[in-house]
Amino acid sequence: MLARLPFRLLALLLFAVCAGMLAFGLYLQHAKGIEPCPMCIMQRYALAACGLVGLLAGLHNPGRRGVTVYGALLAVAALAGLGVAARQSWMQWFPPAVSECGPGLEYMLESFPLSAALPMIFRGAGDCSVVDWTFLGLSIANWSLLSFATILVALVAYMLQRARQAR
Repeated sequence: MLARLPFRLLALLLFAVCAGMLAFGLYLQHAKGIEPCPMCIMQRYALAACGLVGLLAGLHNPGRRGVTVYGALLAVAALAGLGVAARQSWMQWFPPAVSECGPGLEYMLESFPLSAALPMIFRGAGDCSVVDWTFLGLSIANWSLLSFATILVALVAYMLQRARQAR
């Protein structure tokens, strides 16, 4: 079923979904005051990479070989995000005795000059094992894990259906 849809449409849909998820993350950060931890920031980078691959693929509208290249790039970005989200989900289910994510935002601002604190703030602050927000009983990391897994499953299904049609 996926392979029947134009690749360009799927790629642009992926971009729109990723952009929406990133926008929601920024909403939680800036409107709700939920500071992202370093693992959250890494997941944002992976999601941005997935969205960027979708945008480039949708604008390029590649042929067969290009679809394979974009699929490989998407798989790498989604696997990276999946790995980080899986690790953070594990940390949330089984919190470590000592935080592994570094110092909190307040500590960084109080302990370091602003020029040193800014790069650290950009990398994220807080404890990666803390659950600050849930929806339907799942944390942000859990939803991120499901999102990256869905991207990978959809990609594999699309590539398999495409390969069957090529025969």
